[in-house]
Amino acid sequence: MLTASYAKINLFLELLSELPDGYHEVNTVFCGIDLFDSIKYSLTKSPSIIVWASVAELNGKDNLIYKVASYLQKEFNVASGVEIRLTKRIPIASGLGGGSSNAANAIMMLDRLWQLNLSPKERHEIAARFGSDINFFLEGGSALGENRGERISLWDDILLDNILLVNPGIEISAGTAYGAVEIPSPGEAKLFDPQDPVATMFNRLEPGIRSLYPLVDDLLDQLAEFGAKKSMLSGSGPTCFGIFDSEEALAKCQSHFQKLGYFTHNTRTLSRREYQKCFQS
Repeated sequence: MLTASYAKINLFLELLSELPDGYHEVNTVFCGIDLFDSIKYSLTKSPSIIVWASVAELNGKDNLIYKVASYLQKEFNVASGVEIRLTKRIPIASGLGGGSSNAANAIMMLDRLWQLNLSPKERHEIAARFGSDINFFLEGGSALGENRGERISLWDDILLDNILLVNPGIEISAGTAYGAVEIPSPGEAKLFDPQDPVATMFNRLEPGIRSLYPLVDDLLDQLAEFGAKKSMLSGSGPTCFGIFDSEEALAKCQSHFQKLGYFTHNTRTLSRREYQKCFQS
């Protein structure tokens, strides 16, 4: 089976408190977008789990796909193995959720291939074992994420187009991003309005990252200068995105960043119905 493993952007990310386990309680809005990795699954008679990736550093057992497959095989006493081929298009550690999307895709597709007959609740419990964003990628579309981000409430689709993704190719660890944030006092937390998404988009991590990484600060300023009606950091970055009124303005901005050697992608948000087709191959 050949499937698409879609990326996401965060239209909103507010921090409410620090949890006892060191994570942060968040209020975030996820939207799936049309950028995707390709993942091909082939059953094998041998019990081995083999993951081949187009990016060499993802070929090891630290890959979330491998971890999910190994867990499912052991937990449900699966006799057969699987060969999984991953073609990466989503930049690694980019704030676009590529690894989490791959993990969710593995849960859904191995459930089918190995005939595990998992309930939606079981799939979500497994997803939460491996990360905070994976639960969203089991559903897609638009959703509110709470607690660490793993508690998902499905929303009506928020459909936006003319979105330009720009990744400058630097690394920003989640620890650095969250370590530079100032949690708002009770009553001062921002709120998101799904009826007016562009006007209420916000990322609490952005000010700290802009102060630590002048390249990101400059990138966001340039998106605005090229006419983006809103420019923002996605997740903990370093990917930024701008929303434009026209394809022409977006194209001029994209050309500028391509000349600088940055990763760019012209994207749009996906409806849940579109997103779910990735699990119906």
